[in-house]
Amino acid sequence: MKSVYIGTDGGATTSKVGGVWSDGTVVSTRLLQRATNAAQGPEAVVHEWVEGITEYLTRNGLAWDQVQGVGLSIPGPYQRYGVFDRSANLPESFVGFDVYTAFRNALAERAGRTVPLVVGNDGNLGGVAEAQRLRGAGAGTVLMLAPGSGLGTAYIGRDGLPLDGDTLAGMEAGHMPAPLHLLAMPAYPCGCGRTWGCVEVYTTLAGLPYLLADKLRHYPDHELARSSWPPRQQALALRGLAQKNDPLAVEIFDFQARALGLHVANLAMALDPRFVVIGGGLMDPEATTEAFRERYLRIVRETAAPHLWPAQRHSLSIVPAALGDLSQAIGAALVALYQNRS
Repeated sequence: MKSVYIGTDGGATTSKVGGVWSDGTVVSTRLLQRATNAAQGPEAVVHEWVEGITEYLTRNGLAWDQVQGVGLSIPGPYQRYGVFDRSANLPESFVGFDVYTAFRNALAERAGRTVPLVVGNDGNLGGVAEAQRLRGAGAGTVLMLAPGSGLGTAYIGRDGLPLDGDTLAGMEAGHMPAPLHLLAMPAYPCGCGRTWGCVEVYTTLAGLPYLLADKLRHYPDHELARSSWPPRQQALALRGLAQKNDPLAVEIFDFQARALGLHVANLAMALDPRFVVIGGGLMDPEATTEAFRERYLRIVRETAAPHLWPAQRHSLSIVPAALGDLSQAIGAALVALYQNRS
């Protein structure tokens, strides 16, 4: 039987499953996605992760006996390895939860044996997958930014592994302060507890309700101004409206692209990457049109360019992610594979 390594992406809203063979090639690019159901508590979420792996194995004609390792991609920060701290996008019930032990035990119960488990930051693991796909046999360093519910970020070194940091808080770059003087916006509070205006609030779903409320002051007759939907549901409608060239929605995503472009420039000064990968749902071909993606990336590039060092303007390549919503699950599977090889 061929060995397989499984990755679970335990996102704040949805969880996804992916897998790689022992040579690092992807088992399937077909997305398996399930609701995370975080409101039901951490134990219920862990149960759903195991069920998701079982469904993935069945769908791909695989068995638990073939699983040689599992990687788990989760949002940070952490109190220690595999233990949640306060997350901007998860309920308080997750604070202090030892997800590593709970998931490892659940995997062993289902598989009938101990399954090696590695846990990592979701943004970091997404970067591992995109870097492998992008570089091939090359060794250029990779910065990844993935706007979703929050802003996943990663820096992948020439060894193919992410920068984790000494306290596992490396590359929590979504919670750096945004350059508000350039964005001409107030400092909106972030779910992480900071009130200085985290970049995440200006580039992701987490901040769309703030941006929409500000923009509706200039569009009092817009359909969303008359809507009885709660703020989050209104925010979720914006991506579809933008792809229909709704002026309000287009302006909001143009603003988010500018904010992300400035963040690319800030991080490039510190990390000097060869590649910048823009991921997340906005770059998913199944969720957005080519015109939407091209416009977004063009604004990111044009905004970043004046703030880069001269040599970087010629060498830095800003590209869309290739794996879409699968990147974090595939990256988790790859790190499980790399750990097995070491």
